[in-house]
Amino acid sequence: MAKSRNVFLVGPMGAGKTTIGRQLAEVLGKSFKDSDHEIVRRTGARIPLIFEIEGEEGFRRREQDVIDALTAEKDLVLATGGGAVLKPENRAHLSGRGTVFYLFGSIDQLLRRTRRDRNRPLLQTDNPRARLEALMAERDPLYREVADAVIYTDERSVRSVVKEIVARYRHMEKERQAK
Repeated sequence: MAKSRNVFLVGPMGAGKTTIGRQLAEVLGKSFKDSDHEIVRRTGARIPLIFEIEGEEGFRRREQDVIDALTAEKDLVLATGGGAVLKPENRAHLSGRGTVFYLFGSIDQLLRRTRRDRNRPLLQTDNPRARLEALMAERDPLYREVADAVIYTDERSVRSVVKEIVARYRHMEKERQAK
């Protein structure tokens, strides 16, 4: 089965998936959704509250349902949560239903971008750097497993990252159509 024309962004929290995804969708003429925002919309509860009441596993179940539904849509740019790749079902839906770009950022960059954000329950710790390092050690191989391409975002403008993704996506689409 050929992949649909969807574009999925994976990567750690703070990599820029939502910001880049919005602009990417505009350039590609697609709709944009963020899986975390969709969970909040559907539940009426902020993510830290979901974590507090249901734990991470409860949140991951909700995330799995949302990823399944959103990846089945058409002409979509989807920004996923940082942990979306943890469940094999999510990885299968992402890699099977669209083109996946892994937005990679260094730990220093991720810390700068997330240091004041209280909406990230996994970073509410005495040592956010150690927590990010542990998360990256666990998740980086999974991001790479599902990715059609890795995009490095350190010290780059949103515009330059979007431009690179568009060029690579269009090239991949031409190759797919030629097969």
